[in-house]
Amino acid sequence: MITSGLANREFPVCRKEPCCEYEVDGIRVISVAAAYNDPYVGTGMSGWRRMLQFHRFARAAAQAGKGLGAPDVVFATHTPLTVGLAGLELSRCFHVPLVFEVRDLWPEALLNVGALTHPLAIWWLRRMAQRIYRGADHLVALSPGMKEGIVRTGVPAGKVTVIPNASDLDLFRPGLDGSAARQRLGLGRRFAAVYFGAMGLANGLEYAIEAARILAARGNHDIVFVLHGDGGKRRDLEDLARSYGLANVVFSPLVPDKEEVARIVAGCDVCLTIYRAAREHTWSPNKMFDALAAGKPVLINVPGWLGETIEQNRCGRYVDPQRPETLADALEELSSDPTRCRQMGENARALAQRQFDRRVLAAQLEEVLLNAVKRGRVAT
Repeated sequence: MITSGLANREFPVCRKEPCCEYEVDGIRVISVAAAYNDPYVGTGMSGWRRMLQFHRFARAAAQAGKGLGAPDVVFATHTPLTVGLAGLELSRCFHVPLVFEVRDLWPEALLNVGALTHPLAIWWLRRMAQRIYRGADHLVALSPGMKEGIVRTGVPAGKVTVIPNASDLDLFRPGLDGSAARQRLGLGRRFAAVYFGAMGLANGLEYAIEAARILAARGNHDIVFVLHGDGGKRRDLEDLARSYGLANVVFSPLVPDKEEVARIVAGCDVCLTIYRAAREHTWSPNKMFDALAAGKPVLINVPGWLGETIEQNRCGRYVDPQRPETLADALEELSSDPTRCRQMGENARALAQRQFDRRVLAAQLEEVLLNAVKRGRVAT
C-alpha cells in the first residue's frame, strides 16, 4: 500500500533518511522521510512547493518499495496524485496488478477552490491523472461524483468501484463523556457547533466565521462555534474572528490524540462539514463520517451526494455555501428544538451503522483487491 498519509490514525513521524519501519496492528509500515509528515503543515505550503514534495515522496516510495518482497497487488491511495506514479512503477516492476484509490479528483478539486490556475500545470495534472487511471487495473472512488469524473476521462465504468469513507463507530460514539472538554473550552451552557479538521484554503472556514458574526449581530449569544484543527489558514481565521470582536468563536488548542478529539465532539451539540464553495462537489470528507458515528446532527454546505445523504436521512441540514446566514438560521432552529436535534443525532448514528461501518467497507475493498489478484493471475 502506498499513501502519503493515513486518515483517522496517528503514526510516528519518520525524520531520518531514507525511511523507517514500525508495526501498527500487526501490519508492517515503511515510513518514507519525504513530502510533509504533518498534513496540517502541508496546508500552509505554496502550491509549487507542495507539488515538488509530492514528487519527492513518489520517487522515495517507489525506491523503498523495490527493496521489499514481491506483493500480490499494489494498492496506492491519494491524495496527492503523484502517489499513483509510485504505484505504476511498482506494479510494473513486480508484474502485479495496481488498484488505485481516488480520494479526490485532480486537477478538478484544485481548480474548484482556486488553488490552481496555471494552464500548463492544469494540462500536466490532467495528463498524469489519465495515465494513472488507464494504467491501473482497477480504481476505487470515494463518491459517485468521483466515479463520474474518472469515467469522463475515458475509463470504463466497470473498472471503477465506489467505496466511501468509513465511520469510526468505536472511537466516535453516543454516550461518550465530553464534559471535561466542554468545560476546558469554556462553552458553559451554550449550544455548541464543532468543526474538526484541517484549516486550509479548501476548507473555507471564513464561512463559519461569517455565520458567527451574523448570530452576534442578531444578539444571539447562546450559540458558540468550536473550531478544532490546524493549517495554513488558522492564524488568518483567528485574526478575522478577532477583528469582528466575536465572543462566540472558540479556537480549540491541538490535542495529543484522536480520543481527545472524540471527547471534544461528544461535548458539542452539532458538527459542521464546511468546504469552500466550488463548481463541482465530489468530496468525501472523513470527518463527516466520524460526526455521524458520534451521533451528532451534521450541518453541511457541500451540495451533491453529501448534502443529499444528510437531508434524505434526516440527520442534519444542508446549508447554502454562498449564504452563511443559512448556517446561522439552521443553528438557531436546532438550538431551539432539543427533541429534533436529538432525533437527528440518532438518525446520524443509525446511518453510520447502516451504510458506513468500517468493517463492511473494508470487506468491500478486500474483495476488490482479491479480484484484481485473480484477474492478474488469469492474465499471466
